[in-house]
Amino acid sequence: MKPTTRHIPLWLKISYTGFLAVMIPVYWLNYGPTNFLYFCDVALLVTLVGVWREDALLVSMPAVGILIPQALWCLDFLFEICGGTLTGMTGYMFDENRSLFLRGLSLFHGWLPFLLAYLVYKLGYDRRALVGWSTLSLGLCLTAYFLLPAAGAELADPKLPRNVNYVFNLLSDAEPQSWMPPLVYLGVWIVALTAIAYLPTHFLLKKFCKPAL
Repeated sequence: MKPTTRHIPLWLKISYTGFLAVMIPVYWLNYGPTNFLYFCDVALLVTLVGVWREDALLVSMPAVGILIPQALWCLDFLFEICGGTLTGMTGYMFDENRSLFLRGLSLFHGWLPFLLAYLVYKLGYDRRALVGWSTLSLGLCLTAYFLLPAAGAELADPKLPRNVNYVFNLLSDAEPQSWMPPLVYLGVWIVALTAIAYLPTHFLLKKFCKPAL
């Protein structure tokens, strides 16, 4: 029997798994289980399976979903470090009520996009990723809107997530947006995610990456 070719180094698989073995229980205790419904956290978990299975689809999907949003996260973080504000989405990284260790774990937003780019480079880009992630994203948005706390909700622990995936307000968790009816905003937000984040990433990966192995 021909031996299976390993495309992803074992040390990378173990290191990534080790990070999640620390991050998951810490996040669970501090932010609660609903925190894992954020796009970025779902991307972490899907990538874990994709890394061990060396499955091009399971690394292509989170790549489509978060490369552009996480680039915005990195840019916003740099603005905050320099004393400015871009979107405010990384303001929690400077919240002294959260431990430095807890905030340090959130730096995965900065390195995960580069890891995904590497994984897609190694395994190839699976073009089914656009439909796969878009469908997953739709389910996550609907779940967050109908089942999770809205922007401005009063919670016993202020660290617990509100406005998960920005389904109530893109610019603030403190209150719902008032520009348009809530369900209209939700629909516009879902369409915007696909048009502004997922589609451009899909075309770029399709153009510059080899097809999935």
